[in-house]
Amino acid sequence: MLSRYLRLHHPARTGPVRPGPAGSSPAKPSPEPFPRGECAINASTSPPAVELRGITKRFPGVVANHDIDITVRSGTVHALVGENGAGKSTLMKILYGMQKPDEGTIAVNGEQVAFGDPGDAIARGIGMVHQHFMLADNLTVLENVVLGSEKAYGIGGRARARIKEISDAYGLGVRPDVLVEDLGVADRQRVEILKVLYRGARILILDEPTAVLVPQEVDALFENLRGLKSEGLTVIFISHKLGEVLSVADEITVIRRGTTVGEADPKKTTAKQLAELMVGSELPSPETRESTVTTEPMLTVEGLRLFETDSEGVERIVLDGIGFTIHKGEILGIAGVEGNGQAELVEAVMGMRSLNAGVLTLDGRDITRTPTRRRREDGIGYIPEDRHRHGLLLEAPLWENRILGHVTERPNSRGFLIDPGAARRDTERIVREYDVRTPGIEVPAASLSGGNQQKLIVGREMSHLPKLLIAAHPTRGVDVGAQAQIWDQIRAARRDGLAVLLISADLDELIGLSDTLRVMYRGRLVADADPATITPEELGSAMTGASAGHLAGGEDR
Repeated sequence: MLSRYLRLHHPARTGPVRPGPAGSSPAKPSPEPFPRGECAINASTSPPAVELRGITKRFPGVVANHDIDITVRSGTVHALVGENGAGKSTLMKILYGMQKPDEGTIAVNGEQVAFGDPGDAIARGIGMVHQHFMLADNLTVLENVVLGSEKAYGIGGRARARIKEISDAYGLGVRPDVLVEDLGVADRQRVEILKVLYRGARILILDEPTAVLVPQEVDALFENLRGLKSEGLTVIFISHKLGEVLSVADEITVIRRGTTVGEADPKKTTAKQLAELMVGSELPSPETRESTVTTEPMLTVEGLRLFETDSEGVERIVLDGIGFTIHKGEILGIAGVEGNGQAELVEAVMGMRSLNAGVLTLDGRDITRTPTRRRREDGIGYIPEDRHRHGLLLEAPLWENRILGHVTERPNSRGFLIDPGAARRDTERIVREYDVRTPGIEVPAASLSGGNQQKLIVGREMSHLPKLLIAAHPTRGVDVGAQAQIWDQIRAARRDGLAVLLISADLDELIGLSDTLRVMYRGRLVADADPATITPEELGSAMTGASAGHLAGGEDR
């Protein structure tokens, strides 16, 4: 029974004593001592790093958090899991001073606190790396890092030296003088982590930190987290990847529908049990073994070359000799570490970049010089890798976001005029069919959780019955239940002849969904693999340039 592995938050329950608020009786020591070198602080003699008691937060039409209780011991990695819209991000924003709770108390290192803004939290040693990055695109990495912390190391040589010191210590590979707008998603995340460490944080909140990393990079990050823990730092780790949570966390708190429902011991809990506690269903699998691939080409890419000039005026090749064909009913997966040309490939197919060479053919018609809007009208659906920058107008209501990218198409328009009534009705349908959890379609997209924003985008794109779907990280930042729904929608459309170009950092997703796999490295397609036999570890190795050609794979899966 799952109850064997959980300590439920209920006064009538029995079980191990949890650390109480500051000033209460000492907590019962942990039944298992920390491994030598893994924790410099004994939780039985030090106050908890963070205690949240009775936290409640209401927004118009929705209660985001209700009576939340969490204790995070010092010098541990504490995971926070829950489905999309469960209230995890809101809770962490409260801890970071971005939101004020309507009810409840916060204690940091045994002292009750009230944060008016993130500056108060930073002063208490709390740092947060957000799922959606808080960086200024028009500033350099150095400028972003020192912004607001100019008094620490200045804005010149001392700051640059400190940034390099932190970057080298944690293997972040950050370049101080590069503009943030020239960085890929993975590099932006590293800048955010460095920014938190630069401010001297002792309590780190990491929101979906592995979403863009390959297995080898995840291992390196977890090694870094263990190093931080051994120095007495505390990490609050939010993730939807339950296997990773179980491998790195010392304790797990589960949130459902805005309230804490239990704590799980990672040593005694499986991913399946954790998924059932989170969403009431089993852990979904992306695996698709039945073939629907036809012999009819939908997208043909030939000799694609793309140059760009970097911030220093140097021209470089970002796509070199790219060629492939996606047939009707086929999913072609592109694997690669972020920044190796995947984003540029997507933008080239969408018509957002002008090619230096190459030919694009969609369903038998040359679209090499066709404008982006016409490509959309001709049947290209697009799930962007960054939903905030490229997929939504965050301050606009949901029904206006439903129109984005499809302004000239029904039901959004009649002739040359927008049809707000029809767009609203169809938005209601998408909200219903794709389980977008929202108090209504008039609320701004910014008020939705990341996963619900993603479901809105997927519903919008699939509603136009695309011939070709470009899906860049389609389930990034969504819970296991929403993952299953998005995968089912893609599989169902594939059976009806949809061709899919799939870009994903989730190697299980790539292997499970794809009919064909290609590996991109430094702007070239360097390897191909059979999804039926390749393992995530072998694919991850190819993504770092360690192998090329045809990857035979290991044992049958």
